[in-house]
Amino acid sequence: MCRWLAYSGNPIQMETVLFRPRHSLIDQSLRSRLGHTTTNGDGFGIGWYGRHSEVPFRYRCLHPAWNDTNLREAARAIRSSMFVAHVRAATDTPAQETNCHPFRYGRWLFAHNGQIRDYPTVRRDLMMEVAPELFRWIEGSTDSEIMFFLALTFGLDREPQAALERMVGLIEDVGHRNGIEHPLNMTVCATDGTQIVAARYSSERDSRSLFHSTSFRHLRALYPDDSSITDAGDAAFLVLSEPLVDLPDAWAEIPEETVVIAKDGRVEHHRFTPRRPGFELPANQPTYGREAS
Repeated sequence: MCRWLAYSGNPIQMETVLFRPRHSLIDQSLRSRLGHTTTNGDGFGIGWYGRHSEVPFRYRCLHPAWNDTNLREAARAIRSSMFVAHVRAATDTPAQETNCHPFRYGRWLFAHNGQIRDYPTVRRDLMMEVAPELFRWIEGSTDSEIMFFLALTFGLDREPQAALERMVGLIEDVGHRNGIEHPLNMTVCATDGTQIVAARYSSERDSRSLFHSTSFRHLRALYPDDSSITDAGDAAFLVLSEPLVDLPDAWAEIPEETVVIAKDGRVEHHRFTPRRPGFELPANQPTYGREAS
């Protein structure tokens, strides 16, 4: 499928997580250890927020990430306090630039790993549910981009978790009506530059891998001379498909049916429950929250 990561914290060079670690995202594009596919070479993308712009920047390319010298240069030059990076393994749609993640609308970025099963069968039904005023902004042909625009339709800007739950509920409803037993498998990330919202869910309860960092303070104590860790700050946070280094207690696996929200130095876990069309759930309460550390 794909591999992705999202970072928030003090501004750091992107190469800190894209290239430097032993099992960096670029290494994962060649040698994924936990992915459904070992190689993720059908394009890549990075999206980041600048100091004086609400609309995030993007660089996307259909070439393999490990073979793009411009990406290495950009990752060395760009410093950002919040960014998303993604390496793609295509499923039902072609390798082209408009199909590379992250997708963008306004100040939002969105990345996805997984698939809507039998997507050609349900594509029309799902596309018809996208708000008319948003439809013109769809650029590519992936199931992932439709997921993003459905979430926007359902109020991603107002209630991110609820919007993602409504998006999943609709996909499962449409899939089941078309005889698809397990319509969706996903890990997703949405960010507006102030928060990271990441969810792990699949219809068959067997989602792709997803982890988050546990303690940059702990890492700093272990590696006091590593400027990349020191620069990130104690409140830095990473959510990612696979750990970047083999270090005990540095990573926590995000459970099935869970959404993680990182904002203002706090990380909260909530139960992720799809909302079927026409059915509303009471607001979820955090199962726990902590200061990012």
